[in-house]
Amino acid sequence: MVYKLRIILDAKDDIFRDVEIKGKQTLWNLHLGIKSAFSLMGEDLSIFSILDEEGIVVKTVPLEDMSDDGEGETMSDVYITEVFEKAGDKIHFQYGFMDLWEFFCELVEIIDEKPAVNYPITVFRFGKMPLKAPTKTASKGKKNSVIPLTEDEFGSFEEEFAAGSFADEDDDSFDEDEENFADDNFDDDLN
Repeated sequence: MVYKLRIILDAKDDIFRDVEIKGKQTLWNLHLGIKSAFSLMGEDLSIFSILDEEGIVVKTVPLEDMSDDGEGETMSDVYITEVFEKAGDKIHFQYGFMDLWEFFCELVEIIDEKPAVNYPITVFRFGKMPLKAPTKTASKGKKNSVIPLTEDEFGSFEEEFAAGSFADEDDDSFDEDEENFADDNFDDDLN
């Protein structure tokens, strides 16, 4: 059987691809299919997050084993049939390190395999891929998120400096210590 997936880039604009992949292929094959469908360059690390019906992460599957004992599950270990059971099932895919690309993958339908097709294959493209990964900001839609400081919040430096006097902060004990130190004769200790 072949699984038709809609892969949606997490971006402001609508950008998605429909990818078909065999059920007996793995998440590693899907990883390669997504890279090809969206023309992602490089060999960056990636991770799939398998979601439940409410969108909560049930399990994460990395490209490479990151466990201490070397026995962690990787993309090559998980088959498509294990992840997608019915139409509407979703997973989350992240690709990259410095520029993080995020995608949502949803099973659209399960269809029959076509002969002489090399899966995974991109069957539909919508939207133009940006040159850089979309960034996430806390204040979406605002052009300028800088909050200007008003002079009411802080007094002027000149007023604060003129108002303060350092004369009352002088401590005479330092002067006394210096005088006592000058009277000490260290030559006597050496003899």
